[in-house]
Amino acid sequence: MLTTGLTPPRAGRKEWLAFAVLALPLLLVSMDVSVLYFAAPEISRDLHASQTQQLWIFDIYGFVLAGMLITMGGLADRIGPRRLLLIGAACFSATSLLAAYSASTTQLIVARGILGVAGATLMPSTLSMLRSLFPDERQRGQAIGAWTGIMTGGIALGPVLSGVLLQHFWWGSVFLINLPAMAMLLVLGPMLLPRGERRAHRVDLPSSVLSLIGVLCTIFGIKQWATDGFDLRWTVSIALGGALLVAFAHRQFHHAHPMVPPALLRNRGYCTALLGNTICSFALVGNAVLFTAYLQLVLGYDPLTAALWSIAPTVCVGAVAPFAATLGVHLGKPVAAALGLTVGACGFGMLATVGTSSLMMALIGAGVLAAGLVVTMTLASELVLSSVDEGQAGSGASVSEAASELGGALGIALLGSVAAAGYRARAHETLPASAVHGPAGESLAQAAGFAAGLPNPLAHQVLSAARASYVHGVHLAVLTGMALLVTAAVVLWRSRRTFA
Repeated sequence: MLTTGLTPPRAGRKEWLAFAVLALPLLLVSMDVSVLYFAAPEISRDLHASQTQQLWIFDIYGFVLAGMLITMGGLADRIGPRRLLLIGAACFSATSLLAAYSASTTQLIVARGILGVAGATLMPSTLSMLRSLFPDERQRGQAIGAWTGIMTGGIALGPVLSGVLLQHFWWGSVFLINLPAMAMLLVLGPMLLPRGERRAHRVDLPSSVLSLIGVLCTIFGIKQWATDGFDLRWTVSIALGGALLVAFAHRQFHHAHPMVPPALLRNRGYCTALLGNTICSFALVGNAVLFTAYLQLVLGYDPLTAALWSIAPTVCVGAVAPFAATLGVHLGKPVAAALGLTVGACGFGMLATVGTSSLMMALIGAGVLAAGLVVTMTLASELVLSSVDEGQAGSGASVSEAASELGGALGIALLGSVAAAGYRARAHETLPASAVHGPAGESLAQAAGFAAGLPNPLAHQVLSAARASYVHGVHLAVLTGMALLVTAAVVLWRSRRTFA
């Protein structure tokens, strides 16, 4: 590093090489959220998985990762982020082998759960180490922008990579791609990555349990509510999760050695950054579900083609992310963050104009949405790190990551529910009488299945009406998202003195 007077030292070649090493596990952890997309049919056939088991194979990774984030952030502060990162990388590698050669659904579900635990060690550790690697604020902002872009891009790349691998190998290959990158991290990490500061006290076990069960219950309830509609069981799950998270926060204020420093929870700037990250995840993940369904069910693309088209908006993320910090310097972080949300709202507005054959407008709208939100996410993540001491960076980063996971679940639930309600309302007006009161009146996917058994003219009529109804539902959902982004932009603007 090069030091000039009293200015923070600037990162050199070694620090940027260390960042490249950190980017590998981040990319893989984010890809593992979606990498099983095309592998599901082969897994179900080879392991004789039931529908319920298939859902658990998909979902348990994200559930466990979200639930363990806060605990692993505290552990990173306790033993050092580099040490935790290397332990997590070794665990991720070994468990990837276990998952690749699973002989039963139970073994694969357990392996995916352990991968979630290992993934939770990697995400806050990588983000928190950026503070040590890049003391210079401008360079740190550039690194965080790239970090955000890599994380977002990994989720989009997962389905495409799995589709390509499955054309040549068996389904276990989607797990084996983790091994070379993790091996590189284990070899180069001790040489390039800083140890990081440590806190002397132990991890508070009751806080770990409260955060784990609280986050799991909340996200599980929200996702089930989005899938199955209103149900007392899911309402109870959300309420229980919320109560446990409140108890967790209360314990942080009254325990001698809290997992999350109380000063952090009182920091208005930090809480404003959490809001920014949460609303961005809400919009990005919620729109991703709508966008993927639009490509497949309305435009009629096969899954691999739809996955390839879904990469297009991430090009905008890659183009904008490295310059987000520079934008914050020139405009001021509050203005740039609010501007990012406003641009994202414009992207939602563009999506509100798509029809049943509007691929280019859908791509442009999704790209504008992603480009705007990556600016806010970068500046919010930068504020998260600057709000904490180096020895508390793991805790600060982990709470931010958990808030993002919660925001994503809320995006799927709320925007998906609005789209579904809009579909049902319009379908009851436009579908033929023979279809409106059956499953075709509930969702576009069921309408497509219903139409498959009809003679040609009637099938075309049902599909056309169902696709138009789905687009109507999407319009309502993205307009809802646009309103929420505009509201959040106003909140950030009014809180600009804390978002500095």
